[in-house]
Amino acid sequence: MKTVNIKLTSIQDVRDFVDIVSSQTIDIDLSSGRYVVDAKSIMGIFSLDLLQPITLTAHSDNCGELMEKIDRFIVK
Repeated sequence: MKTVNIKLTSIQDVRDFVDIVSSQTIDIDLSSGRYVVDAKSIMGIFSLDLLQPITLTAHSDNCGELMEKIDRFIVK
């Protein structure tokens, strides 16, 4: 399992992010506070507080390719 914080600042960011994670076969969750949604759900993402960084949890030990693809969204 891999956990990172990400920031989605625009509608286009959310669309691009969902396109990337939807192409993955692993389960990916996003959480903000006590809310957890499927990262592949655009409606779920818009239900989160996007003004703050949100936590991405990839439920796989082999997620290097995913991390490379979403690098621009990762809060460093």
